[in-house]
Amino acid sequence: MPNAQCPMPDTQNKSVAFMRQIRNLSLSFLYGHSIVPYRLGLIFFLIAGLCSCGNLTSPGLRGAGLKIGTNVTPIGEIKPKQDNQAIVYIQGQVEKQAPLIEQWAYKIKDSTGKIWVVTNQKNLGEGSEVVIKGKVRYRSIPLAGKELGEVYLEEE
Repeated sequence: MPNAQCPMPDTQNKSVAFMRQIRNLSLSFLYGHSIVPYRLGLIFFLIAGLCSCGNLTSPGLRGAGLKIGTNVTPIGEIKPKQDNQAIVYIQGQVEKQAPLIEQWAYKIKDSTGKIWVVTNQKNLGEGSEVVIKGKVRYRSIPLAGKELGEVYLEEE
């Protein structure tokens, strides 16, 4: 007995035709194009997104001799006689780190000098570039008739 096909209702034929049309339309943008540029674009945006999650104390943009952040105070200009409430921004490289009880101390250096910074941040590695906002502090340490005090910053 020959294989007889059941006639499909008209609405079912239209539905199948519509589904084929949608499938062809959704894949038509790939015909004649390589998928590689789409993947490269996706990888670029993923990497850019991950990089944006980095350390928020990262330095400003630097070009050839260009330093962004005109209100950055050179470390060499921070003096012990400054008001203990002065707030400054410094920019430099982490030279040393020392854990404190519930904080960290980092020795920051720039081309003009070095200063210790007390902060709650734990993720500043030696050699990393940072910009820090802090209050100028001075701790007096008289020893054998000499003043061995030091200026430091307490991060805001």
